[in-house]
Amino acid sequence: MAAYPTPHIAASPADFAKTVLMPGDPLRSQFIAAHFLSDAVLVNNVRGVQGYTGYYKGTRISVMASGMGMPSMGIYAYELYHIFGVENILRIGSAGALQPSVHVRDIVLGMSCSTTSDFARQYRLPGTYAPTASYRLLRTAADLAESMGLSYHVGNLLTSDTFYDEREDGMESDRPTVAWSKMGVLATEMEAAALYMTAARAGKNALAICTISDHMFTGEATTAEERQNSFTDMMTLALETAIRL
Repeated sequence: MAAYPTPHIAASPADFAKTVLMPGDPLRSQFIAAHFLSDAVLVNNVRGVQGYTGYYKGTRISVMASGMGMPSMGIYAYELYHIFGVENILRIGSAGALQPSVHVRDIVLGMSCSTTSDFARQYRLPGTYAPTASYRLLRTAADLAESMGLSYHVGNLLTSDTFYDEREDGMESDRPTVAWSKMGVLATEMEAAALYMTAARAGKNALAICTISDHMFTGEATTAEERQNSFTDMMTLALETAIRL
C-alpha cells in the first residue's frame, strides 16, 4: 500500500472530504471551488492538477481534476480511494452525443460504460466485465435531475482510448461511432470506465455526470471556453447529489 503524499497528490487524508467531484480540466476544478464552495482551500497542485476542499450548503466537499483519459483517471481515483479514504467520486465532464435524441448541453448519467480500452486486463477476469455506476449515486442524481427540470438521459457511455480515430475518416460502415450508436450507446467520453472499475475493485462508489459538448453526427458543438465555465447545471446536479450521500 502506497503512503501519502504520493507522486501525484501532495496532501493527507484529512485534507479530502468523503465525496470528491472530478472534472478532467484543472481550470474547471478551480471554477467550481471559486463559484460554488465556501471556505475553499487548495489541497493539491502537483503537476497543476488542482484539488480543493470547501463547503457546499454546509456539507464538506472536495473537487479535484483527473486529467484526460483512462490512465490519468485510474491514477487519481485509485489514490483517492485507497490512500486518502475517499468513498464517493462523481466525474463531471463533457461528452460527445451518439444518438439523435441527445442534444448539446443535455446531461447524460452514465448507468454503465462500454470501452475500447483493455484497462480491465489487470484484474485477470475470466470474462468481459461491465463497468457500472453505483446505484445509490445514480438514483439520487436522476431524481434530482428530474426535480430540477433538466434535460437528461440515463444509459450507456462509451469510454474511448482515442480522441482522434483514423477510422472515423472512412466509410460510414467502418466508423466506430456509428457501430456504438447502433448499440444504443448515448455518448462518448474518455474516463468513466476507468473510474467505475477502480471504484468496484476498491468497494467504493462512482458516477459519471456528463454534459454534451458536441454531437458526433450533426456537427453541433460548444466552444472550449463554454466547456470550462458554462456547464453549471451539471456542476449543481453533482453538488446536490453529493450533499445527499
